[in-house]
Amino acid sequence: MRYIFNFPDIGEGLDEGTIVEWYVAKGQQIKSGDSLVKMETDKVVADIPSPKSGTITAIYGKVGETIHVGNALVEIEIEGVSGAAAVEEAKVTEAVKEEGAGVVGTLEIAGNNAYMPASDEGTSETKEESQKSTKKVLATPVARAMAKELGVNIDLVKGTGPAARVMKEDILLYLQKNTVTSSKSNTVVSDEERVELKPLSQLRRTIARNMIQSKHNAAHMTVFDEVEVSELVRVREKYKSKFLEKQVKLSYLPFVLKATALALKKFKALNAQMDLDNNQMIYKNYYNIGIAVDTEDGLIVPVIKDVDKLSIFQIAQKINEISEKTRKREITMEDMKDGTFTITSFGSIGGQFAVPVINYPQAAILGIGRILKKPVVKDDAVVPGTIMPLSLSVDHRIVDGGETARFVNQIMEYLSDPVSLIMD
Repeated sequence: MRYIFNFPDIGEGLDEGTIVEWYVAKGQQIKSGDSLVKMETDKVVADIPSPKSGTITAIYGKVGETIHVGNALVEIEIEGVSGAAAVEEAKVTEAVKEEGAGVVGTLEIAGNNAYMPASDEGTSETKEESQKSTKKVLATPVARAMAKELGVNIDLVKGTGPAARVMKEDILLYLQKNTVTSSKSNTVVSDEERVELKPLSQLRRTIARNMIQSKHNAAHMTVFDEVEVSELVRVREKYKSKFLEKQVKLSYLPFVLKATALALKKFKALNAQMDLDNNQMIYKNYYNIGIAVDTEDGLIVPVIKDVDKLSIFQIAQKINEISEKTRKREITMEDMKDGTFTITSFGSIGGQFAVPVINYPQAAILGIGRILKKPVVKDDAVVPGTIMPLSLSVDHRIVDGGETARFVNQIMEYLSDPVSLIMD
């Protein structure tokens, strides 16, 4: 019996994924639970296991192509299955072949958001009817997106893929052949030499979408302040080597997380979200803080749960663990769920102040700038001090200016006197 395995819904409302790597090939024997393919979704990179044992008879999609949830990934020949089950499975296979008849591989069907697997069976007449019904050239999703980005009319590009499907290489070749002439210098410059083309990753598309959503749906307001942290520096230096003995790196971030969690308990509006659909506010009595981690592909925000209940050592330990998992792209959905507040530490790279964009639908995000030496006034005398810049963006629909200032003051009080973190 032939079994068609479709790309499953792996949670969090994700509806598509990009193929990163195939682990199987046509004709290969597999067992139930064996990894078939590595897929990159909006949030994670995940291996998709096979639900059945058998022989791979067909693979749909190439590395770099986007597959929607519910569309075919592989066909598996399962031995020893017959009767009603085989008849039912055959109906499914025939229905798929009929809708995409005459084209080999994976194609985009006009008016349909899915990418349908197709059969290599069918007559030339069927192919012509299929092309007329789609009313646009066959192309891979990557090629179509590239053409749109570069302003290329994809209908003018000659495809070299199966059934004359346009590939991204065809777009590059078209640009190379159709050079642009400068009227001033009479020199010919190849478009391919002037630009570097790189398809957007799922992560980068998600970051772009989330930033726009945040800016469109939250009324951003940002306040800036500085806290003198000489005592915090002294405490960190004192305990840094002791933490290292336990293979835990102690930065300033655990102190900031702890201070933020304790401050959120006193200012509940900063740990809330607005539910306009039901005309209500949602105040959260748990304190899960996301930390923005810089990776080669972009920012990922894993979440440390119940920060208010953790010690500084436990927080540092979890930051070390989750940062390493994020950079290796081993982060899971569970690691990124249920955040109530976000902290971004751009100061570790450079910069004192910024306007952080709220991780919508959260109410606020705290930015930590670069710690630096500055002259400060203590007891009416100017003395050297250590300053930590703070940038707090809030959703002004949820949080008023006075509450915002008091929240920042509370965090500053904790950070200027680290002992208060265990005394309050």
